[in-house]
Order: sequence, then structure tokens, then C-alpha cells
Amino acid sequence: MHAGIDDDLIARLPKTDLHVHLDGSLRLSTLIELAREHHVALPSSSESGLRDLVFKRAYTNLPEYLKGFEYTVASLSTPEALERAAYELAEDNQREGVRYIEVRFAPQLHVGPHCDLRQVMRAVCRGLRRAEKRFNGRKAIRDGVEPPFRAGVIVCAMRFFTAQFSEHYAAYFRALPHTAPSRIFGLASAELVKAAIAARDDDGLAIVGVDLAGQERGFPSADHAEAYQLAHSHFLGKTVHAGEDYGPESIFQAITDCHADRIGHGTWLFSSRKIQDPRIRDRKTYVENLVRYVGDRRITLEICLTSNSQTIPELREDLGKHPFRKMLRARLSTTICTDNRLVSDTTVSEELGLAIRTFKLTPRRLKNQLLYGFKRSFYPGPYLEKRAFVRQVIDYMDRQFADAGFDL
Repeated sequence: MHAGIDDDLIARLPKTDLHVHLDGSLRLSTLIELAREHHVALPSSSESGLRDLVFKRAYTNLPEYLKGFEYTVASLSTPEALERAAYELAEDNQREGVRYIEVRFAPQLHVGPHCDLRQVMRAVCRGLRRAEKRFNGRKAIRDGVEPPFRAGVIVCAMRFFTAQFSEHYAAYFRALPHTAPSRIFGLASAELVKAAIAARDDDGLAIVGVDLAGQERGFPSADHAEAYQLAHSHFLGKTVHAGEDYGPESIFQAITDCHADRIGHGTWLFSSRKIQDPRIRDRKTYVENLVRYVGDRRITLEICLTSNSQTIPELREDLGKHPFRKMLRARLSTTICTDNRLVSDTTVSEELGLAIRTFKLTPRRLKNQLLYGFKRSFYPGPYLEKRAFVRQVIDYMDRQFADAGFDL
């Protein structure tokens, strides 16, 4: 840790989390309760047992990492469960000094007999809004001494799915038996974006963006170009999981096919050896041009250090090899995120501490990291309101650094 940047300062600094999955970030105690209520069989009924068997500190492979989602998604099958999970996620962030989050989840995984697509989104937004109101009622925030807490929702489309993912997805295959799966994936994404736009515009919900999640390999972002064009045309923020399980060309596709404002992970941005497109002859130049393009347009990379170290074998033994180091040197816009607080057993503060220790972040670099999160957010409000919010955050942040002896 840099001299003077201790856990107390990290806790006091205003922070963001722009990449946090709702179904990967439940409280373990809540999962046990919800599983019992919804008759979901867990491999253990105790928190310690689930830590040993499912939600580990280290995983041997990606399938093992993803195993826990079978239990969390199944337990989030009612509006009440979704609202509770969203409320508690906001509350957990508030307790560690996070002042802005964008909670992402795939609404179509949770549609069922108890709630339709709009009801699913309403439930999550209701939980976040309730947490906002409770926290922002504090005197220090009412008096303007501290910045308030704000939250938005990013809806996740899936690069691919099967009928087993959810009854909602199964209905697509029944209705379109002669349609290519890639076309079905795109149609589902377009439906989701239309519902998100309606929820934002008609219901006044804080739906701020769309994401594309799921396996990259074999399921290109081009399948979802229509959905992203719709989001683009209706001023939704666009982020895409890319460059996590595939090479730099996946990041390029996310930007060109999906108008991506941000990239989830982007781990292999600098890796010419990961390029698989045979049409790319000069790999070194391709990567250099892509990095310059990302930098010029301030496309922000959502960095999830612990998650990457748990799912990418090359990083498991030495996190110092993470391309975040190269991103810092290239002065790219990056923001530290958790990905999945439960599955990765982490917090925003822990991720920042990990970045500071591993990559020797100076106080000024740390401040820039924190500010990128606020400035590159898909803030759920007018631009002038966002500017005022960021200004308040900067003033509060400067006071915390000054109190710790740093003149930035």
C-alpha cells in the first residue's frame, strides 16, 4: 500500500461501482433465506458450508466460478426477492462509502409466473430507490456536507441462451422453431431494449444502459447490433462484456457493432497473440490502432481484478501481469469494479486496495481512478445535475485526501 493510503482513507473516499451483477452480489444469509422460501436446494444450509463448496476465494476454472449463479438466479424469482436483493446491495455499498452504483442484471432470466419483464425491472429499481431515500435522508447529505448516494440499472442481454436458461427464453424457441438461434438471440435482445426504454420513459425508472453478457467465443456482438442500435437511438448507455474470453477483435466489434461507450473487462486489449481473425495480418499494428481508438474516444474499461484472477489462468498466480498496468501507462479511462461481490468474495474497497498494492497507485492516480467512475457513469438524470453531483464528489474527495495529508 502507498504510504498514507490506508484502509481508513479508502473507506472515507467516495467511490463507484459501474460493473456489479445483482445475481452475483447477494448477501449469503439472504441467499439461504430466499432459497428456503422458493424451495431451491442448496449444497449447504450454512454460510460456511456454502463458502467451502460454492462461493470460494479461489476457483479452478470458469464453470466452477459460474456454478453459484444457478442458485442465486433461481432464488430471485419474485418481485419481492429482487427488490430485497437490490436494496441490500445498495446498502452494502453505502456502508463502505460507495456513492454511485450501476447494478446490472438480465431481466429475462427472472421472468416467470410471478412477474413479467416490466415488473422485474420495477422491483429492482424500487429496491435501489428505497435505499437511496433512506441514505440520503441523513443530515450530512441534506446539509450538503457529503455527496448523496445514487444508483442506476443496466439491463443485460445474453450473447446466447438455451431453453433451459428460463421459461421466457424457452418461449422464443417454441415460437420460432425454424429461425436460426443467432437471430433468436438478437430478437430477445431487441425485446429487452424496447422494454427498458419503455420502463425508463413511461415508468420513470432509472434504467441507464444496456449490457451484453455471456460467452464471447462463437457468439459475436454483431448478432445484437439491431438491439444496440435501438439503445443508441434512444440515448441509453451502452456497455459490452468484451475481451474477457476472446481477443482484441471482440473489443473492436463491441465498439463498431454496438456503439459501446464502455467495455466490461477488456482484459485482452493489448494481447496480439489472442487475435484469431485470419484477416488481421499485422497484429501488432491492429492492437496499437485499437488502443489509440479506445483512448481517443475515452471508451472506459470496467476493471474487475479479483474476478479476472479467479477465471483467467494466466492471472491466477501473478495479478501483476494483469493488463491494468498497461492501461495505466497508456492513460486509458479505467474504473475499478467488483463484478460479483458474493461470487468473488470482494468489495469495492478491497478491489481498490488490491489495485493500490499491486500496481503502486499514487494518491493522484487513485483520485483519477475514482473520478473516472463518476464521470463515465450513465447517470440517471440531466447533464447539469450530473455535473453538480460530480463537483460535490470532487470537493468531498479533496477534503478526505487533505485530511490524510495529501495536497492534490
